[in-house]
Amino acid sequence: MAEKFDAIVVGAGPSGNTAAYTLAKAGLKVLQIERGEYPGSKNVQGAILYADALERVIPDFRDDAPLERHIIEQRVWVLDDNSFVGTHYRSDDYNKPPYNRYTIIRAQFDKWFSSKVREAGALLICETTAEELVMDGKRCIGVRCDRKGGEVYADVVILADGVNSTLARKAGFHAEIDAGNVALAVKEILFMPEEVIQQRFNIKGEEGVVIELMGTVTEGMVGTGFLYTNKDSLTIGVGCMLGDFKANPLRTTPYALLEKLKKHPSVAPLIEGGEMKEYAAHLIPEGGFHAIPQVFGDGWMIVGDSGGFVNAVHREGSNLAMTTGRLAAETVIEAKAAGQEMNARTLSAYKARLDDSFVMKDLHKYRDMPQVLHTSPQFFTTYPKLVTGAAKTMFTVDGVDKKTKERQIFGSFKAARRWRGLVGDAVKLWRAFR
Repeated sequence: MAEKFDAIVVGAGPSGNTAAYTLAKAGLKVLQIERGEYPGSKNVQGAILYADALERVIPDFRDDAPLERHIIEQRVWVLDDNSFVGTHYRSDDYNKPPYNRYTIIRAQFDKWFSSKVREAGALLICETTAEELVMDGKRCIGVRCDRKGGEVYADVVILADGVNSTLARKAGFHAEIDAGNVALAVKEILFMPEEVIQQRFNIKGEEGVVIELMGTVTEGMVGTGFLYTNKDSLTIGVGCMLGDFKANPLRTTPYALLEKLKKHPSVAPLIEGGEMKEYAAHLIPEGGFHAIPQVFGDGWMIVGDSGGFVNAVHREGSNLAMTTGRLAAETVIEAKAAGQEMNARTLSAYKARLDDSFVMKDLHKYRDMPQVLHTSPQFFTTYPKLVTGAAKTMFTVDGVDKKTKERQIFGSFKAARRWRGLVGDAVKLWRAFR
């Protein structure tokens, strides 16, 4: 008879590792399945780690985790084709331990996190694909893998197998993800001397900077760019909705969009001389609150990207992913302690935990954001040009008085969007952020 586990976790990314670690640390018999050669082998890109979620499961993670830089400055830029208007927040409070955010290299970080999972007692099997769930009627009782005799059984299966979870789709837990609810992001890691990075970004030691960019660089598509500092490299990337790439009349490829961002006059000096050694593309769930599928059922739960848990405003992907993994694991641990079966009624406590956490509260707060952005390309085309144009008008000294300049700026907004458009756009933004 095939071996049976208390829990099977499919996937060894942040959410899967958090779930497996929490379960194993509590003494449960855990099997983790990863299709890569090793955890992190499919992730060459950099990322931002929010300390809070990881600290809740591994309080001393800073002692040996492969962290790049702690973030002390956040910049936000709105770009037109030749310039930008931006703001930034820099605080020495973020330069004091315990640090709040870090840049990481996912390949190194996932491998480290997996070592902690194994130390906690979980069994990890790599280079194995979970092809489908084993069902007993409507109840999930295990996973069928691509190896001979590959059926393994458990009281509960936690799906952490990424965006558009194959296992969940095959089992009918949710439909094929809509192209309008997922973004395609491309990233490069550009290597350069550490001292050059410090000079260009006005940092020292292990301090780091994050820049988020939006505007005409995405050619009217809903999306953003980003640039952040690692120890001896920079991570730069851009992501847009998959449906927008398909509908874009310019037929611009994701890679071409990234090249366009790299050549922007405000970005090029920061990355000049960087040697590109790593390139990656990946999907990001962007449907928001209304696109979250059913995340629990008889013998199964969904965590991380598989459940569409990404904050549309703060981009807290890793934070939300790890939090969902922890909450799912805590639901199982509590049920085990109470001697309960892993049925839908029992596992509904996972959804209750989610609803009571910042995860669903933030997703609900920004629930209208995806719809507002998808129907308002002017926020990525017209307004960046108007804002940068206004700045240019005000900062150019040409003998024109300020009152006249203010009338010129106001006139440019009115000509571009009319009264109805300006009021309508203001209402849309209020709806998105209320």
